[in-house]
Amino acid sequence: MLTIAGVLLAGCGAILESPPAPTPADFPGIAGELANRGLDLADIVSGDDGCDDDSLTATAIGFDASGLGQAEPTRLRVYIFRNGETYDRRRPDIDACVAQWATDPATVEMVDARPFVLAGQGPWTPEFKAAVREAMTAAAGAGG
Repeated sequence: MLTIAGVLLAGCGAILESPPAPTPADFPGIAGELANRGLDLADIVSGDDGCDDDSLTATAIGFDASGLGQAEPTRLRVYIFRNGETYDRRRPDIDACVAQWATDPATVEMVDARPFVLAGQGPWTPEFKAAVREAMTAAAGAGG
């Protein structure tokens, strides 16, 4: 009887523990978050960092996105880092990379959702920008 009571109490304790923090998504998870918010994705290319920094190639995925008032497809690049510490260390490299491919630096749009950075040439419509920000925040989970 005491053994059964001990097992029941241990089980109740496990229920009361807080769940683990969500981990950052992989690219299919990011793409799913974007699509769930009304964006259409096309021309997905792994390794498309847009610049001459070979150390970013493995982190980058480029794709075209449209929808939510963004009539013409817009090339977006997401830089996916393993964890928050790598993001913190490499974040300045993204700015340097974006400066190489941006056609109009004044209208570049960037969404930081640690451990991810998503960048694209703007301007973006307010609806498009809000959906991208929400999707990237959701995909980032607890931020690595």
